[in-house]
Amino acid sequence: MRFMIIVKATKDSEAGVLPSQELIGQMAAYHEKMAQAGILLDGSGLQASAKGWRIKYSGTERTVIDGPFGEVKELVAGYTLIQVNSKEEALKWSMGYPNPAIDSGKAEIEVRQLFEMEDFGPGEGVDRIRKLNIG
Repeated sequence: MRFMIIVKATKDSEAGVLPSQELIGQMAAYHEKMAQAGILLDGSGLQASAKGWRIKYSGTERTVIDGPFGEVKELVAGYTLIQVNSKEEALKWSMGYPNPAIDSGKAEIEVRQLFEMEDFGPGEGVDRIRKLNIG
């Protein structure tokens, strides 16, 4: 089972304030523990939304909306992708995640399970995605 630990953005992360060396060290140590346990698949911080864009869909039309985006609490500052044997194991690992706030203040992470190809019924599109080896 794969889970994504989503680090929610803060005003600091959206302002482009970089984490302290102490926080980077805490994150490195925690990710090293996950790697040693064989569950770490990927992880990274994201640049502020001012450096990104959204694409809004309406039927076949697409509109590009440049960042920054207003609601900081709805934005993502980083992620960690893990593969574990159960929801309980994912919860255990996520409870040990270091506080991602730059000032050790209030922060929030969200954990979401990824779909696996087995979650979908057979089909031509599913087979094509399997061949890409991405899901």
